[in-house]
Parts: sequence; structure tokens; C-alpha cells
Amino acid sequence: MAARDTTSAEDRLIARFFQPLATHPGALGLSDDAAFLTPPPGCDLVLKTDAIVGGVHFFPEDAAHTVASKALRVNLSDLAAKGARPLGFLLSLALPKEIGDDWLEGFAQGLRGDAVLFDCPLFGGDTDRTPGPITISIAMIGSVPEGTMVRRAGAKAGDRVFVSGTIGDAALGVMVRKGKNWKLSGSHRQHLVSRYLLPQPRNALAEAVRTHASAAMDISDGLAGDFAKLCRASGVAADIEVARVPLSEAAKAVIGADSAMLETALTGGDDYEIVCAVPAIKCASFSAAAKAANVAATEIGEVKAGEGARFLASDGRALTFKRASFSHF
Repeated sequence: MAARDTTSAEDRLIARFFQPLATHPGALGLSDDAAFLTPPPGCDLVLKTDAIVGGVHFFPEDAAHTVASKALRVNLSDLAAKGARPLGFLLSLALPKEIGDDWLEGFAQGLRGDAVLFDCPLFGGDTDRTPGPITISIAMIGSVPEGTMVRRAGAKAGDRVFVSGTIGDAALGVMVRKGKNWKLSGSHRQHLVSRYLLPQPRNALAEAVRTHASAAMDISDGLAGDFAKLCRASGVAADIEVARVPLSEAAKAVIGADSAMLETALTGGDDYEIVCAVPAIKCASFSAAAKAANVAATEIGEVKAGEGARFLASDGRALTFKRASFSHF
């Protein structure tokens, strides 16, 4: 008589879809209740967790592999802003009953591709059923040389403000997904939607941030609101020249058609770029390091004594926003 298979459906799911991602010896092949990790010599661990929820952070019809990549990349973005190198991650999945093997196969493929791309293996996690929307929570583990993690606090008067990439694409991309048109070209529509679907975390810039920035954070809830948080944590003020904020050609096309969309670009969120304060004496070196890393970094303003971040129009007028940043609450 053949032996009866006593493994649970959850065990089989984990073995089929996620065990291949657990390539670090400390993951123990996902065969235990926990994993272990020895920090690199002379390094601090950097810990971060973020969740994405169906209907909030992604559309239910989005491809499973892009959902997986987004879940991982929003956490990688935070590590980049801390100047940290990723070591691995933990994954918790809450799955509605309609999620089947086909979706999980695509999800696992998306995770596997980015785990390899960013050298960031899976260490473990949990799977559950939920009556609500799919929820994906990732706990990211990274490392920095001891005592060198870049914090929000630390910016000083006289520092220059830099931002990576372009701002506002994802927020505008959500509006495109919801039916906004603005008579955009197909390539502009595709650019905006793809920036929402698939963030581009700036981990290639992490070392330059670590060695140059006095303060930094990733932009998840909008440049205006997130940079204001950095200023509060650092106890400083800043003037940002809105005309210098980098915009993609697609975002410029939208704002050219509807000037009110500038506020959306500055406050809408989901950019996953880095904003940082760099001492004036280090600016040239930081720009060179960013160029060497093939990441665009644009100077957009200056840190000053006082309180609060001002976003200045070309005539010097301080802009006011209906809502400074995205908030879940």
C-alpha cells in the first residue's frame, strides 16, 4: 500500500511556489518555523516592512507578476534611501479563495525575477486565507556599515536638496488607469501607467546616498508631504523651486493640458524615488556618483534655518496644496 501524503495544502503551496526563492542557507529551505541570518562583519541590520492591498495599491486585474514586483520594490526603495544593501525578505500573503495556482505561479515568477535582480532571497513568511482583498506584506532586511544608516533627521541649513528620477508619473498613471485621457499619445499613456505598476527603486544610488547625504527618505506619499516630514525630523526649513522638479515628458504633457495636475504630481505619491539633503561641499561628488550609477539626480532646492518646506513657483510665490500628501487615514 502506498504511503499516504500527510503534507497540508499550505505546505504543498509553499514548496511549489516559494521554496525555489529561498536560496540563502539561513532560510533552511522553508522547512522550519524561522530562519537565521548572520549580519556582514561590521554592519548594522536595517529593517523595513510595507504592505500592499488589492484595490488600494494595485488594481484587481493587474498581472500577478507585476503585483509581486511592486510589493518587493516598494520595500527595496526604503532601503535605498537609507543607503542600505538588501540581504533578503520575509513574505506574508493573505489570499482570497478565488486566487488559484495560475495567479500564484505568476506571482512567484515576479518575485523570483526581482529576488535575482536585486540579490534579495526569500527567508520565510506566512500564508493565510482572507475574506477581504488580497494583502501582501513584506519585511525587508538590509545592511549598512556600522553607524552609517541615513536617517530623515540630519539635514542642515545650507544643504542642497536632490531628488532622483522623475516625480508625479505614478499618481498621474493611476488617473490614466481610471479613464483620464488628456489626449495623450500611446507612449505617454504607457509610460505613466507603467510607472504606477512597476516602481523603479533606486538601489543603485544607495551607496552614493550613504556616503554623501545628511538626510534622506524615499518618496511614497508625494514629494511635498514626504519632504515636509524630512524637514520636521531634521528641525529645518527648505525652499524647493518647483520649476526644477524633474518631470517626464509624459507628465509635462499632462500638466500642459491641465495645469491643476502639477499639484497631483507633487503630492500624489507612489513615486518611490529618493529625496535627500546633501552638504554643499559634497554636491559635485554626489552628482558624479549618481551619474556613475546611471541614476538621474536633480538639485531642486536648499535647506534653510527655520521650520517647514516651501514649494516656490517661478515668481517666488509659495504654493499651497489642498492635500500635501497621500494618506490612508
